[in-house]
Amino acid sequence: DAPRDLMWKAWTEEDRLAQWFSPKGVKTFHSKNDLRVGGIYHYGLRNPDGAEYYGKWVYREIVKPEKLVFLVSFSDANAGVTRHPMAPEWPREMLSTITFEERQEKTTVTVRWSAYNATEGERKTFEAGRDSMKQGGTGTMDQLEAYLSRS
Repeated sequence: DAPRDLMWKAWTEEDRLAQWFSPKGVKTFHSKNDLRVGGIYHYGLRNPDGAEYYGKWVYREIVKPEKLVFLVSFSDANAGVTRHPMAPEWPREMLSTITFEERQEKTTVTVRWSAYNATEGERKTFEAGRDSMKQGGTGTMDQLEAYLSRS
């Protein structure tokens, strides 16, 4: 139920991203954002068991406050692209398009993901993982809703 301007800030400001961009129970311990085409959002997440992993977005298109397009990858602490820590056949890159549509002070966020520069095996693994991605994504969106309700 947030206005688009607030939703845009939640998705583009590193301090705000750090407060919600993780599955429930997972903590963001690193959040650095360079919001420009070619820039990187690099983040680190810590599971309840202490395991840490990193990810990054590389921005390809930014249309404030309507759309973000970026490549998503698992990464190391220095933002180098790595394989999924538990799925070696996962694509090294995924293309993500996020759109923000405002109607009557409320914003609908649409998230689209696809395998990018992937082998046939990686595409199949990606497609087979859609249900688990949906579950994880729903948990992350729940975190976003909770964050926005506090803002």
